[in-house]
Amino acid sequence: MKYILLVHHDEAAFEKMSDETKRGLLAESIRLCQQLDAKGEYVHASPVHPAATATLVRVREGRSLVTDGPFIETREQMAGYFLIEAKDRDEAVAIAGRVPGARIGTVEVRQVREITGLP
Repeated sequence: MKYILLVHHDEAAFEKMSDETKRGLLAESIRLCQQLDAKGEYVHASPVHPAATATLVRVREGRSLVTDGPFIETREQMAGYFLIEAKDRDEAVAIAGRVPGARIGTVEVRQVREITGLP
């Protein structure tokens, strides 16, 4: 089963961290991806650009409404994701606990729906 691990943290607090700390977190995330890949559990992972660069798209009554970020007020913003293969939710939760972002924010674990017909 595929699970997406959505990593959320406080962007303002993250920006105050030293470059060395940020590089360390990235290196740790890369090592985790390599470990997951060796076990056949890695699908994809990536950080994302800050919330201020986001664009929100809604379609209402056939019209597209586009809003540039930041578009929500929240303490934590999505910082990145891991797409993994796990045998069940418990294994996905255990992997989420190994994500460095869990120490400075939150990792949301959600099973990905398998839909026939998708490439």
